[in-house]
Amino acid sequence: MRAMSTEHVLDDRPRGHARARIRESATKVPEVTVYFWIIKVLTTGMGETASDFLAHLLGPIPAVGLGGLAFAASLVLQFAVRRYVAWIYWTAIVMVSVFGTMAADVLHVGLGVPYLLSTPLFLVALAAVFALWYATERTLSIHSIRTRRREVFYWAAVLATFALGTAAGDLSATIGLGYAGSVVLFAVAICVPALAHRSGLLGAVAAFWTAYVLTRPLGASLADWMAVSTGRGGLGWGLGPVTLSWTVAIVGFVTYLAVSRRDTERTR
Repeated sequence: MRAMSTEHVLDDRPRGHARARIRESATKVPEVTVYFWIIKVLTTGMGETASDFLAHLLGPIPAVGLGGLAFAASLVLQFAVRRYVAWIYWTAIVMVSVFGTMAADVLHVGLGVPYLLSTPLFLVALAAVFALWYATERTLSIHSIRTRRREVFYWAAVLATFALGTAAGDLSATIGLGYAGSVVLFAVAICVPALAHRSGLLGAVAAFWTAYVLTRPLGASLADWMAVSTGRGGLGWGLGPVTLSWTVAIVGFVTYLAVSRRDTERTR
């Protein structure tokens, strides 16, 4: 899904000057290709099982502390670079996935907030981020992430989508669908924005963010189904092996993109 940039609308200089300024300011996010969606789903599943694995291994409080530090460090590195760098960007996404899962789990397990309440709360939080972002910048297009302020809005939205997707996925798994049923549900659901966009019923930006939210419960449900015991409706592979195997897959795809640069911005 490719969203239209609105940079020229926000610049009162002649069109040629606006284009020159765009070329001089490198984007901080990758192009949306099939590799983007594959890695996105992989990071969501890996974040889900890694969060649970660390919580069992270290205890909830140390795990959250470690996850928070890693999350902060990855964002500092992402903000420090001046253009998109594959391994830095996807490391930040992985850390957002792990910490976003922990944030949703803390509300449910630590504070006793039911998923029926936390899911709409995270939805409201995401809507608030989008509303403030659009009111300030007049665009939600990821192709416009060329300033520090837009980058802050982008990562706030990403964190909110991960927390929302985690809560939504856990909600579907606990209301009778189970993990396998949740995989089917979200696999079907993620096709809706793509089909709506292709038919002209949904804009590119709205389709992108809708699909972006849905990748989280899809990946998390798939990873949980692979990891949990057969008694809980899963394959019983274990949290550690699933986390490791999905991490290896992520590293493989990111390495390929770093070398091939298949997801870097093309000349417009």
